[in-house]
Order: sequence, then structure tokens, then C-alpha cells
Amino acid sequence: YAQENESLTAWPEIEKAATEQRRELVLQGGGVDQRISSCGGLPSSLYSLQLLNYLEVSQCPSLTEIHVEIQHLTNLQSLVLCRNKLTSVPDVIGILKSLKVLDLSVNNLKCLPQGIAQLKELNTLNVSCNCLEALPGGLSQCTKLATINVSKNQITTFPPDLFSERLDLLSTLVASDNSIHELSREICKLSALKVLDVSNNKLSEIPSDLSDCPKLKEINFKGNKLGDKRLEKMVNGCQTKSILEYLRGKGRGRRDEEGGDSDKKKRQQQQKKRGKAREEKDEVEELNKMVVRVLHVSEAPTALTVKVNAEVKDVRPYLVCCLVRGMSLKPGNALKRFLMAQTKLHDDLCGRRTIATIATHDAQLVKGPLVYDVRPPTRLKVVPLGRREMTAVELIRQLHLEADELRKQKKRQNVTGLHKYLQLLEGKSVYPCLVDADGDVISFPPITNSEKTKIKKTTTELLIEVTSSTSLQTCKDVMDAMIIKMAELNKFTAEHQEEAGSDGEEDGAQQPAADAETSSQLIVQQVRTVDQDGNLKVVYPSKTDLSKEFSNFTVIW
Repeated sequence: YAQENESLTAWPEIEKAATEQRRELVLQGGGVDQRISSCGGLPSSLYSLQLLNYLEVSQCPSLTEIHVEIQHLTNLQSLVLCRNKLTSVPDVIGILKSLKVLDLSVNNLKCLPQGIAQLKELNTLNVSCNCLEALPGGLSQCTKLATINVSKNQITTFPPDLFSERLDLLSTLVASDNSIHELSREICKLSALKVLDVSNNKLSEIPSDLSDCPKLKEINFKGNKLGDKRLEKMVNGCQTKSILEYLRGKGRGRRDEEGGDSDKKKRQQQQKKRGKAREEKDEVEELNKMVVRVLHVSEAPTALTVKVNAEVKDVRPYLVCCLVRGMSLKPGNALKRFLMAQTKLHDDLCGRRTIATIATHDAQLVKGPLVYDVRPPTRLKVVPLGRREMTAVELIRQLHLEADELRKQKKRQNVTGLHKYLQLLEGKSVYPCLVDADGDVISFPPITNSEKTKIKKTTTELLIEVTSSTSLQTCKDVMDAMIIKMAELNKFTAEHQEEAGSDGEEDGAQQPAADAETSSQLIVQQVRTVDQDGNLKVVYPSKTDLSKEFSNFTVIW
């Protein structure tokens, strides 16, 4: 704890938050870590910021503990302490009665404080990637819990009260990569459970009662040595529905035995009927799978390439692109749903654009080859979406003014999402941009892409671009998620048969939506990224991409 040393080290972020009465504070990265190291911890002044409702301290390996004075931050709604080296969290955390999000992932925690059970407003608990051997009892008192992630720990069993009727909002339970040896039959009490991931554990059986969870949509039991070998094969290759149907059949069989039903022949006939029905159902589900076909560069002689200039290395070095055909944007609200899905990915997976940024272009309006380059702020000219042409300097100044105005209108003290990603370019002498064959900037990440290549309802082929300053894998993960989401949206559009309007949102002559068979399959064409000498840097998608196991998603290479 750094009380005696903090006068030796300046904490301008904390001073600014205090003087401006801010509601949000983010401390992360190397500079912060050095100060924590030299002070021996976080400064006591941090705990006097009693207006804070969002506090994040992340990516600081020198941070090994949180002081009990955190109890003074009683207005906190989100506490993010991920990617540090915390070995303990004080029990007084239970005093933070307003806390909704608690993220302690990627630390060195061996146990969690019992005080967590007192957090009645807690909605999200993420303690993945630690050294936990058990979860605290009493979590059933956190009746607003919707998401629990305890993956990549050393947990051997779930606390009994986790499977409680009181947790009627718990929809996601992720406990992969642990040493859990048993799943209680009481799990059926979780009436809102939609996602259950207990892959890579030590389970030998799956309780048939799991099939009584009414909302269960996605389960993952891979990497467990199950006693029922047929079930083991199913969890590695079948859809959730088929697995639950099988468990349901087993459950009925067990209940028959318990009830002393001696009519063996009758049971066998029923099982045979169910087996046939299951096969028919599996066939139907196979037809309903979302299919993505990958078109290789070699199959497209005029394939688009992106040349990456060396100067982007110090600004925003990572980029992947691909072309997508077969995306139906014309019917009904398809385009609106697509743009909303992109925004949601930006907010969640991309950390409000601070981790990565997605840009979508009408590929017919893109003139290749493309160059990923840098330009000085005063010389980078772009026509931002819905605006006139301006320089990067003018645009960022305008966005800052708009963000400040929005904050004043809403009477908020905290940093907006817009502020967060605008700060990524602060202090840079050059800015990144994607430039077409005409020399026009079609994308200025992470800020905007250009009106020149804006997608519309009539767009039939998209260029998707993901950039990041974090890692190449981050770009690929975000692109994977984007394509899977596009496949889901396309399937939804095809199944709901909305009418297709004109280029305007709702007006104009209407025509029937495209046939479901022709419109639901996506074709993803590889795009190569090369260096200045033409050497291949990355091609997306490659065989290692889009490889996550999704029960209703098939990739044809």
C-alpha cells in the first residue's frame, strides 16, 4: 500500500478525476505499472474518488493486492481488475452494494473473498484464468447474476447452492478447463440457463436432468472422458438439441426403472421410435446448419490484395481483410440488424473500439489494390460517414466537441465510449489509413470509414476490414466473430422472408425477399496482405481461422 510513497510519484489521472468529479477511471499499461512498482501499490488518493462508478486497473503485473480502502468506493458499478498479478482481494469488497460487474480475470488468485456473496446487484462475474480451487458458497444470494465465467482455473466441484431456483436470471455458465468431476442433477433448477460450457474437465457422466433446463441452447462437454461412449461421440459432433434429446430419453428410461416398469418390450419399442425420430430430426438440423464457403485466392485471379507499409508498425500495425458475398441486406430491416450487430461487436468484443475496429465497405465501390499506410493528421483527408470531406485534425476536433456536448446534455461526468477510442491516437505524429487505387482514404481506423464505400441495402459484396494495435490474433478473432454473426443474420433474414424494399429504408416499390436457399449461404473470399516487397504477411481466412466449434455452423474449404 503506497500511502507513504505516493508523494514521490505523480498520478495525474487521479488528480484529473478528482478535480473534474469524473465517474470513470481507467489505469492500464506500462506507465501505470511502473508507478505501481515504485509506490508499492495503488495510491491512497484513488480510494477518495467516491463518485466513481467505473474503475479499471489492468495490465499491471506489479499489482499484487488491493487495499481494504476500496470499501470507500461505494458507488462503483463496474470493477475491472484484469491482467494483473493479484494474489488476493479483500473481503470488504462485499460492501460495494452497487457493484454489477466484477472482472478479476487473468490474475494469480487462489481463492475468492466470501464477501462476493453479499453483492446483491452483481450481474457479471469473471474470474477466468486464475488458480482458483473452489468458488465461495452463498452465490445464490446474488440473485441478479446473469453471467459467470470461471474457466481456466483448478476448480474440482461447484458449490451446491450455485444450482438454485433463486438464480433465475443466470443464462451463461462457463467453467471450461478445470478439474470438475461431477455435475449435479440440481442444475435443472437454473431456469434461465442458455449457455453451459464445461469442456476440458474430468466429468464421467452428464445428468439426464440437464435436459429439463427449458432455455438451454448451447452446451459444450468436449474434452471429458464420459462413461457413455455414444454420448461422448455426440458431444464431439452433434448439435445441442440432439444431445439434450438423447439425455431426455435416458432420463425417461431411468425414471421408468425407478417406477418399477417391467414392460421391457414396450420400452424397447418406444426407444426405437425415439431413435428414428432423432435421426429424422438430426437430418433436418443438418439441413438447417449455417454454411460458409471459403473461396481461395488461387480460385480468384483478380483477388484483392492489401499492401502494408512499414510505417504503420508504430501506429496500428495489425490488419486482416476478406470479401463476403451472399449477404442479403435488402429485405426489411436486414441492413439495420447488420449495423446493430457490428455496433454490438464494437462495444463488447472490441472493448468500445479500444481493442480492435471493424470497417465494412461496399466491395463494388472499392478500387484495388489497396495500401494500408500512414499520413500526417493535417494531410490525411477523408469523407467520413455522413459528413463533408475534412482533415483528420478537423474531424477529431469535431468529434471531441460532439462527445463533450453529449456528455453535458446527459449530465454525465464519465468518459464516453467515443472519448476512449479518440484517445488512442493522442500523441501520434502520423495516423493510419486504408487507401484505394485512386489515392482516396476509404478507412481511418479506429475513427471512421469513408462515405465513398458506404454499404447500402443494394450492396451485394462486402469488404470487411479489422485493425488493431493489440495483436494479429485479436484481428482474426474479431473477424471470426463478425463472419459467424453475418451467417446468423443471413439465416434469420432468409427464414423470416421479409419484403425487400428500395434503397431507402422502408419506402419504394417492394419485391419478395430472395429465396432462402440462395440467400442463406455466405461465400468468404480470401484477401492477402503483403509487405512493401510483395511478401505475404497474412491471408484471411486461413485453415486455422473460423475453426471454433459451433454446433450449427459449417465451413466448406
